[in-house]
Amino acid sequence: MPCYTTDEPIYALATPFSPSAIALIRGSGDDILSIIAPYFTSDFRKYPSSHAIHGFLKGTDGKNIDEVMIIKYEKGHGYTSEEAFEIMCHGSLPVIRSIEELLEAIGIRRAEKGEFTYRAFMHGRMDLTEAEAVEEIVRSKSEKAGSEALSRLTGAIKREAEDAKERILNILASLEVQLDYGEDEIPEDWEFPHDEICSIISRLEAIAATYSASRLYSEGAKVVIAGRTNAGKSSLYNAILKENRAIVSSEEGTTRDYLETDASIDGIPVRLFDTAGIRETDGEVEKEGIKRSEALMSDADLVVYVIDPRDDDTPPSGDNTLTVYSKRDITLRPDAISFSSVTGEGLDEVIRKIAECLMKGNTFTSSVPSIDSERQRDKLLETAAALRDAEKAVSSGYDIIALYLQSALSLLGELTGAVTGEDVLERLFSSFCLGK
Repeated sequence: MPCYTTDEPIYALATPFSPSAIALIRGSGDDILSIIAPYFTSDFRKYPSSHAIHGFLKGTDGKNIDEVMIIKYEKGHGYTSEEAFEIMCHGSLPVIRSIEELLEAIGIRRAEKGEFTYRAFMHGRMDLTEAEAVEEIVRSKSEKAGSEALSRLTGAIKREAEDAKERILNILASLEVQLDYGEDEIPEDWEFPHDEICSIISRLEAIAATYSASRLYSEGAKVVIAGRTNAGKSSLYNAILKENRAIVSSEEGTTRDYLETDASIDGIPVRLFDTAGIRETDGEVEKEGIKRSEALMSDADLVVYVIDPRDDDTPPSGDNTLTVYSKRDITLRPDAISFSSVTGEGLDEVIRKIAECLMKGNTFTSSVPSIDSERQRDKLLETAAALRDAEKAVSSGYDIIALYLQSALSLLGELTGAVTGEDVLERLFSSFCLGK
């Protein structure tokens, strides 16, 4: 596991290491501008922070490496709140290597994964929920996931935690007034604020409940279209993709292996599979295709089982199976979900039903921000549990109630990173991309 520090300058390639028009190399650390300045043909001191400066970057031998643009960030202005720079150079692999060799030669080491965001967190540039949102944006697979992560990056979860913390502190302050007096000196009777505690718990649990839906939009799902031969599987596959990816034929067994591609169903990113038709066959190749189809079905988040309404086929049982009838233009099943690949009737309903099955009742709500972190979900639920314990301790005495309230505050601190062990931080940031 990486060992992060903040006492030495670092750099990283923030764009892929492949030929391109432009590459971006970022650096950060105390006095890093003074370290790089002698190797740049323009004088940094003439320009204010956040300005792009044109010039040539030179090697230790004084020869030009490349014509570049450098953006300088004075302390407190950049991503990490340290002195920093961003070098925009030509995306030639030899150029990138030469710049990296220069940086290492002058004492700037290659950064670990997530080390820039780690420094931003350590310098108070962002809290832990905002830091996690950075990586969530990078790996988001849908517009919805990116939008929700951006909301977290702007402090949506941090504000919720601060609000809950303030409310709990008010309760604890009123309780500690009682603890400061002897039994004969208590100035007034104190009543446990059940309504306020229930309100805080409901809010925390509502945010925690968004985790499943958020993960679906960020991670995606595996959807397998299955059924007998000639049931209409490939037609549905093509209709969802809005292109002719799978061969459609009246001849049985045309799909002998599965097809797969990325798709979006009602905004949910999915890996969509069209499988070989299931039937009795003597063909070894087709048998293998059917075997692979059955393996995919067993591992799918959702199996869309297509049936020709003229057949007596029975769909497999299971909570993750959606039965869909094809050839709606020939035989209509009014009591079932059906579609026609010829007329297009029912396709919107099928797609809507697939999305509904994937969501399984999990929805976003505008009343609370969403989360995409298992760690955040666990801390929210643990905080709610501590508040419930405080409520149960009403008959046990003020000091016991105060302990549970203080535990809830500590858990909220762990949520935002105000209270976090170094091992937790290293595990969290090591999952980030290089350059972040």
